[in-house]
Amino acid sequence: MDNPLLKNLLEFYNEDPHDPFNIYALALEYKKSDIGKSEALFRKLLAEHPDYLPAYYHAAQLFAESGKSEEAHATYKTGIKLAQQQANTKTHQELVRAYRMFQDEEEEW
Repeated sequence: MDNPLLKNLLEFYNEDPHDPFNIYALALEYKKSDIGKSEALFRKLLAEHPDYLPAYYHAAQLFAESGKSEEAHATYKTGIKLAQQQANTKTHQELVRAYRMFQDEEEEW
């Protein structure tokens, strides 16, 4: 394996596959080289750790880029609602902006 970061992230994940940060970091790294693995990890993260707010932005973005429009919509909406519940104004604003951009891009098609 010629990606030392990926190697390290895999080691962390294998040591503790239930740590949401390990899943998140690995999903982000795989997004650069293996969309299928990245998508599977984001799905795992959202299913097993639905309160892990950082996952929603990147997962929704990945679903949108992969042509999974309905899943992207649902992920953005869930993330926006969760950010409100957690009173995380900055993340809420980022998700709302990203979701609006996604909707605008969809309308162009």
